[in-house]
Amino acid sequence: MELIDINAKQIMERCKEKAKNAGLKFDPHTLEYNVTNRDMIELSPKVFIPTMYDYWIQDIHVLHGEGEYQISPHNAYETVINSRPAMSFYNDNNTDWMNTMIFYHVLGHIDFFQNNALFRQTWNDDFVGQSLANKRAIERLRSKHGRWVDYVIEAARGLDNIVGFHEDLNKANFPNEIKLPPKVDFYFNIFLKEESIRPSKQSDELEKYNKILDQNPELIDSLFFADVKNNFPEFEEQFKRYQNEEKPKKHNDVLEYILHNSPKLRKKENEWMKEIITIVREAGLYFAPQMRTKIMNEGWASYWHDELFRNDEIVRSREIDYAKLNAGVTALTKGRINPYAIGLRLIQYVEELADKGKLTYDFEKIKDTETREKYDLKTGKGKEMIFKLRKEFSDFELINRFVDQDFMDKHKLYVIGQRINQQERKMEYYIKSRKAEDYKKMLIGILPDPPHITVNLKKTNEESLYLKHHFEGKPLITQFIPNTMIGIEHIWGNAVLLDTTEVIMGQNDQGQFTMNNQVRYKMKDKKIRKRLIEAQK
Repeated sequence: MELIDINAKQIMERCKEKAKNAGLKFDPHTLEYNVTNRDMIELSPKVFIPTMYDYWIQDIHVLHGEGEYQISPHNAYETVINSRPAMSFYNDNNTDWMNTMIFYHVLGHIDFFQNNALFRQTWNDDFVGQSLANKRAIERLRSKHGRWVDYVIEAARGLDNIVGFHEDLNKANFPNEIKLPPKVDFYFNIFLKEESIRPSKQSDELEKYNKILDQNPELIDSLFFADVKNNFPEFEEQFKRYQNEEKPKKHNDVLEYILHNSPKLRKKENEWMKEIITIVREAGLYFAPQMRTKIMNEGWASYWHDELFRNDEIVRSREIDYAKLNAGVTALTKGRINPYAIGLRLIQYVEELADKGKLTYDFEKIKDTETREKYDLKTGKGKEMIFKLRKEFSDFELINRFVDQDFMDKHKLYVIGQRINQQERKMEYYIKSRKAEDYKKMLIGILPDPPHITVNLKKTNEESLYLKHHFEGKPLITQFIPNTMIGIEHIWGNAVLLDTTEVIMGQNDQGQFTMNNQVRYKMKDKKIRKRLIEAQK
């Protein structure tokens, strides 16, 4: 691995000027490296962070990558990491004209990293430098504690995809957030929820509170809470009890709770484990926004490499080569989802909608297909809108908002299903649906969707850690539960219990049915047990 030569660096600087003139915003300082295919294979398990700490699973991925390469030689054109300064790696087999296109692609990624709101908490961090310090810390601990360090890493990594990303992001976006008065906070955020008051009633109460606050803020107690007392005579007593309770320290996720409350980690001989868990958790927070913006990020980079490279003089006489290369990257493929292709087409679609003034309620009311196609107010706000996308949207928001029937019809998209061909006795693929809702559901279904798991503070004590999986339609992957819970037991020090929902599908005389079973897993002394709590059809 070495820095790119002076000629390539000059091309990169020229690309930066063109990108900035087009509206992209990024830090001017960047680092670019040439890497071999071997470097790519070795860096890939470390997510291309050269200074990432060493861990045994990385060696397995390297061996796997070597085997894949021997069977089918291939190479990635580039990769870029969100660091300060931004670092990018280019395959040493790339030609100069290819690197020019790839430079534009990389600058699209850098612009996305440095402007999308989900990455806000990474904007002032040098993760590569921090990773080097973390690597040295783990090497120091490994020299003292040996293989036990890897046990702690493995236990913590079992939970690093459910770190409190949104809570940390909220702090970054709203550092001076106004805190509610204790009584108001208790009423709206605790009391109404514990009393199972329906959402519409909660909304009415909030509206009433805001109205009094705007007109007569000094009368909140005498007016608003007098009414609360009439409706809920028990409120005052519960609020007094709440004030006298010892409040548990707020935590954002399971790993953070274990860090501050584990009986095992409180022992002096185990304090070294906290440093490792903190390192793993911070890495999880760093990578969390990338997991949630894969389609948008690749689509944004693909949009700009196409937009800028086609207008670059270097493309002259290379049009056919570029068309082949670009099609290979951004083509819609049958049977699998290409994030470059979907992201690019959604961004282009939104630009077209905004340019024609179609992002309005008046347009949404039009049902006639021909009228919708011809509708064009020539507002020219396409670029403005896609920069707004880049700043504010995640993959889920982009798909949920803009995958509609017009988009489906425009690109001839469909959902593929599988079925058994009884005559030929084989599995076959077929077009299951061409509806936007079905395609949207499929796309959302394949997005990385970390489960929502929290600590049950009422049940947790020194002897047992109670975890609650908040079921949102997707069950946990059951084969991962035992090993993950063994790891949690290792760093907690006592029994670990997990309440979750398992989906059982079956068939009876009435046809197919689905049953949601409430189950509890218990890990104690490395032995797992499961029992049914409740079955619901």
